[in-house]
Formats: sequence, structure tokens, C-alpha cells
Amino acid sequence: MKKVMLYFVAGSMMAATACSSTGSATADSTSMERSETVTAPGRATDETTTTNTNTNTGNTGTTTTTGTNTDRPGTIGATGAATATSGMDATMDMTSLTNLDDATFMMTAASSNLLEIELGEMALEKATDPKVKEYAQMMIDHHTEAKQEMESIASEMGVELPTTMMPMHQTMVDKLANKTGAGFDEDYMDTMERAHKMDIAMFEAKTRNAKNEQVKTLAAKTLPKLESHEKMANEIEDTVD
Repeated sequence: MKKVMLYFVAGSMMAATACSSTGSATADSTSMERSETVTAPGRATDETTTTNTNTNTGNTGTTTTTGTNTDRPGTIGATGAATATSGMDATMDMTSLTNLDDATFMMTAASSNLLEIELGEMALEKATDPKVKEYAQMMIDHHTEAKQEMESIASEMGVELPTTMMPMHQTMVDKLANKTGAGFDEDYMDTMERAHKMDIAMFEAKTRNAKNEQVKTLAAKTLPKLESHEKMANEIEDTVD
């Protein structure tokens, strides 16, 4: 009878051990890490990084999830004109300006025309140097003509050109709004240098990479004028320093 009881106890202990072993076997943990880098079409520097970690422990069904998302807004690229007016900012660099699609280029160049015209009118009122006033009138004349030509091409492309300046151009106007006298003359000519360097970068790129033939022709036709404007601005700026 004692032997029977011993066998029974031993059997119970073995069964308990087996159950415990089975529970341990399933008490593993799994982790998964996933890192993705996604570049949105036409947004050269857009980046999204997502890291997910899932941990399952034991028979309790405990789940731990860790998620990390990093979004870095990119610069304007070949995405079309829809985001041009909101996407352009005051810190746009030269590289971004050379990578615009045709429609966005047209909108940005149109905004630049508005800049040249408005600052030209401001200079006619505020400038004290005759050469600065003469230059300002030339900017009004040339960029008004360019504006009209671009409107015709944009209409055929189905692109609606902006009637107000983009932030990067409006910032230039704002910085000159409170300037007067010789200080205005110097800052205006300096702004003309910078604005035309930006234009030259855009138009030079479009002579090579424009998809629309009218845009390519416009760029090639306008580029020499812009280079002349920039050279003249540099020369006058030296005399009003």
C-alpha cells in the first residue's frame, strides 16, 4: 500500500513538472524592429522613420509596443504647382531652386516678378541716388513685360500664377519697408543682387531640364537679361556702399 502511494505521488510530481516545462516553452519573447525611410515623390529631403517593438511575455499575454516616428519636411521638388505657394519659405536654398518642376518654376518666377515690380516702385519713392532710381524703373519695365509673357505661357500649361508673393520674396520686401535714404539705396541694390542670383539659378536650370518646350525657350530667352540685371546691380551697389 505504501508503494502504491509513493508511485501515485511521484506520478503527480512528474505531471506537474511536465506542465511547468510546457508553460516555460511558450513563455518566450519576440521582438520586432522595423525601420522605414520613405521619401515622398518630389520632396527631395522628406524622411519618415518608424520603429515598432512588440514584446510578448509568458502566458499572461503582456504586449509592449514602442513606436517612433520622425518626419522631416522636405524642400520643393517635382510634385507640381499645387503646394508651391505654401511650400516655399524664406530659407529656400539654391539647390532647391534648381530642382523645381516646370509648373512650380513658373509660379516661383512669377512671384519673383512681383518682387521686382514692388521693390522697383518702392525705390522710385525712397531712393536718393539717381542710378538706383534708374535701375528701379528698368526693373519695373522689364519684369512687367516678363510677367505678361509668363501669364500667356502659364495659361496654355493650365497653371494659375500667384497674385501675391511667396514667403521668400515677401521677406525681402518686408526688410526694406522701413529703410530710408542712403541706407535704403544700399540695401535695395544688395537685395537686387540676391534676388537675381536666385532667378539665374532657376532659369539656368530650366534651360537644361525643362520638360515643356515653351518653358525651356522662355528660360533661354530670359537668362541673359537676368545676368545683365545682376551684373548692373553689383556695380551700382558698389557705388552706394
